[in-house]
Amino acid sequence: MAGIQVGDFGPTNRRTIRAAVNPMDKSTIVSILPKFISERKPTIQPSIFELAPGTFENPSLLVIGPSSWWREVDENQPLLEIPVSSIQIADSVVRDYTNGLLACNMGDQAPGLFYVPGEYTVEKLKKEHMGLLMKAQASQKKWFLELVRLADILWSRSNGNPLSISEDARIACKQLNIQAKPWLGDHQTAELVRCIACGNLRNPQFPICQTCKAIADPEMAKKLNLTFAQ
Repeated sequence: MAGIQVGDFGPTNRRTIRAAVNPMDKSTIVSILPKFISERKPTIQPSIFELAPGTFENPSLLVIGPSSWWREVDENQPLLEIPVSSIQIADSVVRDYTNGLLACNMGDQAPGLFYVPGEYTVEKLKKEHMGLLMKAQASQKKWFLELVRLADILWSRSNGNPLSISEDARIACKQLNIQAKPWLGDHQTAELVRCIACGNLRNPQFPICQTCKAIADPEMAKKLNLTFAQ
């Protein structure tokens, strides 16, 4: 088969038809992040790249080939196909996903997401690239620890607002086996109320206003047997 037609609009010479793809041009994207990843790049074909949640013991793999985009040379000429190698696509997927994530420095503190040239299985990856897996694990752990630290700060500064805690921070706690955090659990139904003393928003699950330190709920404080310095 000479090519795969991916578009059928307009005159015949304006259709986007992929040429034969180099079967040797393959790369493998590896993820040990326990989270579904979906990257879409609408200007190329294929354009959707998805990885299932992965772990260090069982990494998630996505083997990809080259993609293409089309350049207009002249309105009376066929569109010119510009191939993009699999290694360029893999690098773009990894960088575009991680770049801009909270606490990610794109170096030794980032999600466990990387790529290697060629087609790999989990067994082959562990045999030939265990060093990369261990490096990704260390980088991800450092990222998780920083996410938890920042979540503590955001929780404090937002007066216990559950919307200040990211999904990644909750995943980090689970992976680090950290349970003693007030912002863990289901906080979707939590509603903030105004402090009767200062007017700032506070979490009604706690009797003390975190902003002005006033006893906003004396009955709850009494029930919890709290004593205060005079």
